Amino acid sequence: MKKYLVFLLFIGIVAESCNKNDDDPIIEEVEEEVVEEEVIEEEVDIQIQNFMWQTLNNYYFWQADVPVLADDRFSTQTEYETYLASHPDPENFLLDELLFSEDRFTFYSDDYTELTNLLSGISKSNGLEFGLSRIGSSDDVFGFVEYVIKDSDASTKDIKRGDYFIGVNGTDLTVNNYIDLLFGDNDTYILNMATIENNTISPNGKEVSLTKEEGLEEDPILASTVLNVSDKRIGYLMYNSFTPGSGEALNQVFGDFKSENITDLVLDLRYNSGGRGTTAQILASLIYGTNTSDLLYRTRYNDKVQALFEPGELDNNFVETTGTFNGNSNAALNTLNLTNVYVLATGASASASELVMVGLEPYMNVVHIGTTTVGKNQGSITFVDDPENGNFYDPEREDQINPENQWALQPIVSRVENSAGFSNYAEGLIPDIELEEDVTNLGTLGDPNEPLLARAIQEITGTGAKRSFEVLMPVNLISSSKLYDDRNSALILDNVSESLKNAFKKVK
Repeated sequence: MKKYLVFLLFIGIVAESCNKNDDDPIIEEVEEEVVEEEVIEEEVDIQIQNFMWQTLNNYYFWQADVPVLADDRFSTQTEYETYLASHPDPENFLLDELLFSEDRFTFYSDDYTELTNLLSGISKSNGLEFGLSRIGSSDDVFGFVEYVIKDSDASTKDIKRGDYFIGVNGTDLTVNNYIDLLFGDNDTYILNMATIENNTISPNGKEVSLTKEEGLEEDPILASTVLNVSDKRIGYLMYNSFTPGSGEALNQVFGDFKSENITDLVLDLRYNSGGRGTTAQILASLIYGTNTSDLLYRTRYNDKVQALFEPGELDNNFVETTGTFNGNSNAALNTLNLTNVYVLATGASASASELVMVGLEPYMNVVHIGTTTVGKNQGSITFVDDPENGNFYDPEREDQINPENQWALQPIVSRVENSAGFSNYAEGLIPDIELEEDVTNLGTLGDPNEPLLARAIQEITGTGAKRSFEVLMPVNLISSSKLYDDRNSALILDNVSESLKNAFKKVK
């Protein structure tokens, strides 16, 4: 797609009037001066806009609901190019013209490397994962530390889970400024720490300086252990992101659980905002079983894409190996073949986390402990300007990406449903046992006394009924270090993108 010329016509009008004189009142006169017509030739590069329109016209889940994306919207190539050129700002073009009003989760970047790194669990971060909660009914906000990423800048500082902060660089946090203060361009900032006493939060004078690092890679398995309680051997796994390639590490953890002869499993997804669909398949199969004829989830696309597939082609079944996607070694799975699983999930749990819960539901007893989840029942794929590959991102084809267009799109392309046809959870999954996190008693992750885990243990063993789970100061979550950016709550359909590519090749 070449650059396109737009001709802009300017007509200038100059108005003059007499100055008023206090002694001599006069009538104000206006004199118009017509300036010669000036034609300015402005060159608009429409390569990015063309990439966006073509991608969404083909794959966008709501393609039929956006009139400008209709296949017959433009009668000629000239009309099409003129339209693209009339929207010279790519970001505004995408947001104002191409996205459906109900779309909450499509995202994009003007640098595909930054986006693909983020989706692989690599980011610029100081390693502090935190939630943000309102103070009462006011607009004031405080932060509470959820956990610290290993080998990060935060891991070297005096800060830990259960600590609180109320300001940044001496400025109190509010609903209006927390994004700029915590997620802005400043790589280094100082947290103004706080203390909670009698449900009142106040500054304590302590300061913690944190610096963001390029390329920080988080191990998504934060904790795994086996707890002996009564006559039960309970496996506990805290998994924080469905990152590519982590299927191998998950398989190793489940191998340890299997050798320890665990009787029950507590899967902690309370801060897991999503990731790869292939990794969700591995985790679900490790829990339930490896019967590859059983459907875990099915994807549904727009009518144009759906017509490319035969019945059953979009089924995603349980798997018996780690597969070869994302560097996995195709190792046999150490499945537990359980009939019950206890999932800790909250308002920070989304996408692939919800998919595992929904996908397992028809086959086993899934006990959801926590709060209502985000509600992400949609899948997305990464696209770049590589027309010969259908614009699908392929790390082995980076030399084929248009060097003059480094943008990447992560549009919603599908809706997912389980084997029972259930997909209606856009408002989130409601817990079987509701229990909010208490910011005054967050506890230690993996410790049997941590409230959410303790409640799961109580459900498993039927003991400890006298324990109180009263929440003194519930989390009034407005955002978090993950949820503030929609890119962190994506369900990435990497295996389906291969099917899509093959389908489009058949019709070309």
